[in-house]
Amino acid sequence: MRLTRLPLLLVLALALAACGGDGEDAAEAPAPATAATTATTPEAAPGGTGCQTVESPPPRDQPSLSAPTAILDATKTYRLVVDTNCGAFTIELDLESAPQTTASLVALARAGFFDGTTFHRVVPGFVIQGGDPTGTGAGGPGYSTVDAPPSDATYTSGVVAMAKTGAEAPGTAGSQFFVVTGDDIGLPADYAIVGRVVEGMENVLLIDALGAGDGPPSQAVVIEEVTVEES
Repeated sequence: MRLTRLPLLLVLALALAACGGDGEDAAEAPAPATAATTATTPEAAPGGTGCQTVESPPPRDQPSLSAPTAILDATKTYRLVVDTNCGAFTIELDLESAPQTTASLVALARAGFFDGTTFHRVVPGFVIQGGDPTGTGAGGPGYSTVDAPPSDATYTSGVVAMAKTGAEAPGTAGSQFFVVTGDDIGLPADYAIVGRVVEGMENVLLIDALGAGDGPPSQAVVIEEVTVEES
């Protein structure tokens, strides 16, 4: 499901490795960020990784859930607090950009869907990716939503977007999400933008520093719990 390093223009034309809404397929991935891109790689935390050492949880079976039918209250602010063994970070959801997908994320979080899953893909200076209950890179909730991003969408540090297969329409999403860790990773406007990290970006970068290419991190990064804050 991965490719070797490719010329920049070809890299940017490929889809981000991800699951589809039905949890059956995984797409090929662009190469990790190189000197040819504008992404940067943070340094590892001094004196250790800064993450607690934990065992990776056993993968779960692919579920078959139904998508929520109601969207969120646009007059309210919704945040997802993601607790990991590398610390917590908070995502403020963008309901205007992705009304269907943000409603799905909140419903999944409230149901405990993400609890006990991992960040299965960490590409330093590019993205950290999680949200797959099977841990394979091909899992999801059993349904998909679609919130096509605007044509001028950019994927810069702290942006949270949804992964998809290359065959799926722009903005298709299941449960796999990624947090951008490079300054501007140059992806095309294909991935539904669901929000931005507003607290704890330093912990996101601790996870990023565990990357060793394009694949699993050098130690397990477990999502212990995702909670919803509504105000």
